[in-house]
Amino acid sequence: MIFRLLALNIDGTLLQSNSRLHRSAKEAIQYVQQKGVEVTLVTSRSFPSAKKLANSLKINNPIVTSRGAYISSTDEKPIFVKRLEEDIAFEISRLLEGFECQFRLVNEQFSLSNRSKLSNNLMAKTIFSAAEPAFYSHQFVDSVSEALTQNPMTPSKFEVFFEDEEDLDDVMKALKGMFVEVDTVKINKLRLDIVPEGISKLNGLLYLGERLGISSREMVYIGDSEDDIPLIDAVGLGVAMGNSSFEVKKAADWVTRSNNEQGVAYMVKEHFRKQQPIEFLRKMNIIKN
Repeated sequence: MIFRLLALNIDGTLLQSNSRLHRSAKEAIQYVQQKGVEVTLVTSRSFPSAKKLANSLKINNPIVTSRGAYISSTDEKPIFVKRLEEDIAFEISRLLEGFECQFRLVNEQFSLSNRSKLSNNLMAKTIFSAAEPAFYSHQFVDSVSEALTQNPMTPSKFEVFFEDEEDLDDVMKALKGMFVEVDTVKINKLRLDIVPEGISKLNGLLYLGERLGISSREMVYIGDSEDDIPLIDAVGLGVAMGNSSFEVKKAADWVTRSNNEQGVAYMVKEHFRKQQPIEFLRKMNIIKN
C-alpha cells in the first residue's frame, strides 16, 4: 500500500514526556516530506498551541485542532470551524459551576476558566497553561457564567477536570439529557472534554483527507491515547506508541517505541524508507492524481 498522508498526535506521541520535541522527530517529518508525503497534526490542543509546533516542523497543510472543531493552515483562514453557541456555552458553564471542578472554555484566540476548586489548586491551572504558547491569552475568573453574561463566547470546546469520578459521570448524564448539540469525550476518570455535536479527531482527519484528495486507506496515523483508537482503526496503517495503553496497542497495526525512545522517528524511518517518492510513483502511473 502507498501512503500519502502521515497524521500525528502531539502529546505523548510527537513530544517527549518533558513536552520537548526531539531532533529525530523533526528529521523524520522532513524525511517523509521530501518523499512527497503530506503531513498533518491531529490534536485536542488549541490552534495557537498546535500552530507553534506545526511551524517548527514546517508543516504547511491544515492541522486538525480542538479535537476536530478547528482546522486551519498556519498562515490561512480556517477551512472548517464548529463552535458551541453562546447560550449553550452559558448553560454548560452554569451546570459545571455546581460541581467541584475546574473548567476552561477554549477557542483559537483565548481561553476562559474558573478559578480552581480542586484540592490541588495549582494542578489544573498548570495543566491548562503548560501546553499553550505564551502569547495565547488565558483569563481566570471567579464566575465563568457571570463573565459570559458580560462577554458572550462561542468556544470550540470545554476542558473539565473533576475532583470526583462520580461528578464526571453525573455531568455526562446531565449534558446528554439537556443538549443534542454537544458530545462528550471522557479522557480519563477525572477529565472530560465537551465539544459540538459530531466533532471528533477522526471526523476532522477524514474532512482534511477529502480536501486533499486522500482516502483513509492512504493515511498513516500515529497516536498514544484511547481517543486515538478510532483513528488508528480507520486509516490504512494505524500505529501505537510504545507508551500507549494495552487497548491502544491492541487496536494498532504497528507498535513503535515510546515517545521517550524516539518512537515516531523509528517508525517513520523503518516504514517510509521502503516507499518511493510520490512524484516518482506518479511518473510511473502508479498514482493517478
